[in-house]
Amino acid sequence: MIAGTGKIIFRLHDCRSLKSKRKIVKSIINRISNSFNISVAEVGSNDIHQRAEIGFALIGNDKRLINSKIDKVFNFVEELNTAEIVDSEMEIISL
Repeated sequence: MIAGTGKIIFRLHDCRSLKSKRKIVKSIINRISNSFNISVAEVGSNDIHQRAEIGFALIGNDKRLINSKIDKVFNFVEELNTAEIVDSEMEIISL
């Protein structure tokens, strides 16, 4: 079994409240979840207005397929142009 995880850190320009941040983050999470059918959640920087961290995970049996899907998620989020991506990381674990 192969587990793949990813984390994307965003800078949210023009966010002046947690309410506006939550709206943007929720939109990104829903679009990723609906497009790829993977587990996605906000995983950090919960109380910072202009920063968001989103993590996701997927399970499979082919390392190349997991790696490809993670790359597709990163590309998809970048093409959304909803927020500036500051950093991203991924990890693939063989269990």
